[in-house]
Amino acid sequence: MAWIAPEIDRIETLSVADERPMLQSWLDYHRQTLLLKCAGLDPAQLAQRCVAPSTMSLHGLIRHLTENERGWFRVTAAGESLDYLYCSESNPDGDFDDVPDADPATDLTTYQRETALADAALAALPLDHRCHHPITGTEYTLRWVYLHMIEEYARHNGHADFLRERIDGRTGQ
Repeated sequence: MAWIAPEIDRIETLSVADERPMLQSWLDYHRQTLLLKCAGLDPAQLAQRCVAPSTMSLHGLIRHLTENERGWFRVTAAGESLDYLYCSESNPDGDFDDVPDADPATDLTTYQRETALADAALAALPLDHRCHHPITGTEYTLRWVYLHMIEEYARHNGHADFLRERIDGRTGQ
């Protein structure tokens, strides 16, 4: 039997909470929304691209947001010295461009591992923690990084809505 992206029960966001749990709630909601958009699809469906010349696909979005989790949370905020998983100087769009040769089951597992590692890397850091982007040197707070990642997911989940609708007509959620 062919691999199919697993179904997911998405959490509800907190409506009343302190700042950190509220930010984490929205981040987790958007992480799960991305997985919800992939649920029930096979590798060929996940690899379907939107409209030429774009190379965006649901599979590519999983890889792209894996890179963002690693880059913003682990490398920038937590200061870990890590290479990117799919992109490089010579292949800056490998997250999207290399999907035809990639295994979505492996990439989904990598995504889930990265989100768990990102959460663990940030657990002891306060929201006022200051960090610097490793390339630009721009200073950020962890609070800003959380907000940026929530925005990143929200924007790409909009793309995921269109991609999913194009694949099988499913909309909403």
